Formats: sequence, C-alpha cells, structure tokens
Amino acid sequence: MPVNLPLPHAVDLHPVAGVRIGVTEAGVRKANRKDVSVFLLDEGTSVAGVFTQNRYCAAPVQVCREHLAGGQGVRALLINTGNANAGTGADGLARTRATCAALAQELGVAPAQILPFSTGVIMEPLPVERITAGLPAAIANAQADHWLAAAEGIMTTDTQPKAYSRQVTVDGKTVTVTGISKGAGMIRPNMATMLGFLATDAAIAPALLQGLARELAEGSFNRVTIDGDTSTNDSFIVMATHQAGNAPITDWNASADAQALKTALQDVARLLAQAIVRDGEGATKFITVQVDGGQTEEECRLAAYAIAHSPLVKTAFYASDPNLGRILAAVGYAGIADLDQNRIELHLDDVHVVTQGGRNPAYREEDGQRVMKQSEITVRVHLGRGQASQTVWTCDFSHDYVTINADYRS
Repeated sequence: MPVNLPLPHAVDLHPVAGVRIGVTEAGVRKANRKDVSVFLLDEGTSVAGVFTQNRYCAAPVQVCREHLAGGQGVRALLINTGNANAGTGADGLARTRATCAALAQELGVAPAQILPFSTGVIMEPLPVERITAGLPAAIANAQADHWLAAAEGIMTTDTQPKAYSRQVTVDGKTVTVTGISKGAGMIRPNMATMLGFLATDAAIAPALLQGLARELAEGSFNRVTIDGDTSTNDSFIVMATHQAGNAPITDWNASADAQALKTALQDVARLLAQAIVRDGEGATKFITVQVDGGQTEEECRLAAYAIAHSPLVKTAFYASDPNLGRILAAVGYAGIADLDQNRIELHLDDVHVVTQGGRNPAYREEDGQRVMKQSEITVRVHLGRGQASQTVWTCDFSHDYVTINADYRS
C-alpha cells in the first residue's frame, strides 16, 4: 500500500484548454489493461522537456530530444507502457519513428511533431503493430477530462495513479495546472524511472519554458530516490497552451500573479514526485532527508543522497530499528573531503540524536524507536560548515521490494 497517498479523483483534475487525452488497451504486453495514451495539443502549444541523464537512454528519449530540437511545434504525445524500447539499438529507433509516423498520419501532421514515450521492460522489441492498431481508438477516446485515465494508462509497477491539479488567478483569468506521473522503482535523480506530464493553459513566453522545465524537475523529480538506479527512459514534459487569456508571462518576477502561477507549477511537480516515493515498490515509510549547514548545496546533496541511497539505512527504517549510526556512516562516506565529524548534529523528527559528532547525552533509544515506527519521518543533519541546505525524499526497503523486482518480468 502506498504511504499516505490518497487516490486521485477525476472530478478534482481540471481540464487544460488546448489538451485532449485518449487512452486505449492495445495489448502492448498484457491484455485488458490501458497501455497506449495520446495527448492531442492544439496548434501553438509550447512544449519543453528534460530527460534521463543515463547515457544508455532509450529510443523514445533520443527521438524526443531530436523532435524538440527540430522546432516544428509539437502536436501530440504518444505514450506506451509495457515495453521500454530501451537497449534495442537501431531497430528500436526505427520502431519509435514508425509509431510517430503512424500517429502523424492519423492526425495529418508531421512525424517530427510527435513526441514518443515508452516505459516497461528493457531489451524487448517494441510491438509497433499493436500500438499503431490502437491509435484510432485512442484518438476517438480523446477528451479534455481524461487526465485520470491517462494516469492509469502510464502505470507499470505503480499500485495507483498519480495526478494533481491546481488553479490560480493571473490577470483576472483562471489559469489551470494539471499533471500526471508514473514511477515506483528504478528511481534515482537525473531523473527517476518516471514519466511526468504537466500542462497549463497559461500564456507563458516560449523562451521561458525550457528553463521552467529544468527548474521544476530540479525541485521535484531530481529530489527523489527509491533504489539509486537511474533509468533509461525518464522524461518530464511541460506544456503551455496559451489559452487562458492572460497577458503572456515574460518574467516570473514581474508580478505576484506570475509568481503564484510558478508556485502552483512547483507544487504540482513536487506532489507528483513525492507520490512516486510514496508508491515506491514495497514502501512502508516516506522519509524526508534534510541536510543543512553545508558550504555548498552540492555537498548537502551528496550527504542527503548518501543517506537516502544506503540499503542499510533504508532497511533499518523498514524494521523501525533506531540503528542511527548507519546515517552517520553514510554522511561520512558522502564525499565531503574536509568534513569535521565533531560538528555534526543529527535529529530524527523532534529527537536530538547526535550533538558535536557524538551521541546526545539526553538521547534515549525508545525516543528514536518511537519516531522510526511512524509512517512519515524527517531526518535532519547539520554539517556545521555553512548556510547551504538541500532536501531529498526517499522510502524504506522492505521484503516486497525484492519480490516485486524479482517477479517483474513474469
């Protein structure tokens, strides 16, 4: 069961003017499951994206980058689950291009105006015929209010869909932000094994969109980890349809309304990223790791991820075992060469565990265990070196994580 993650409801997901979504069952890997989705975008929609930093990236990632760089204007997204089309070489690229061409023909646009996305099993040929056969049904199904269906249609080992929506007022106009994501394992930043799609009807200067996508990812999807594995297919797409009627935003700091919109975008991206951790494979606990007092954000990030990636730390959290020396050890090997251990402070929620590098005389193990039994826990480490801070989100490792990944291809 996900950790304190409520199910999304279709009524709470506001349609975004200029976006229609269709979903169908194409039998990509298994029968009787939603596995092909299309996002149909009105002409003039601006699109930007950030992708995995894994050098062994999947065919759809390569084609997405190429199509975005071509600048022809994106008119549709094509997403399949069940097959990642990664580790498939030149044949995989050809198959991705074939699906783009098929959808382009259905819509009367150029193949370069289609962005493809795949998620699922690696090193298996993409079943192009099944996907293309399902396209007419997906297109016929397209409606503005199908965000929840799309969230269901992009799931793999997720136990539930992930979707959030916000509305704010900009220039007296109601502006909508709605997004979905998927991911539950093979999760590490840069980015995670995830797909994320975020749309707004706000008018935003196209020149701002790529920077916005990077900033949103940096504050959300690049702050989560489940198992420390960076996937081959990760993609996060931001779309602005410009249909809300507001004066185009050209500077995020130009008005309170512009800042309110950016905050809404950040909130939705963060919630989507945290939902991935809450639904982590076998997760029973949601853990915030906050590292303060660094000389730089980078060294805070190193320490935070050393803690969040440690199997010993994560299994201790699963067992509710306050074996907190594992956290100190992780900070020590994080790669901060001149770290002074005598300045380190460690808190577990409200419990002060370590002071000046050693066990706090007032710390009692029963207090640590009380916190460890909670479903949501905050680990706070102070390095005693400066003013920088960084926060990441992770989960525990349970028996079910091994079971899910051992059985994934079955």
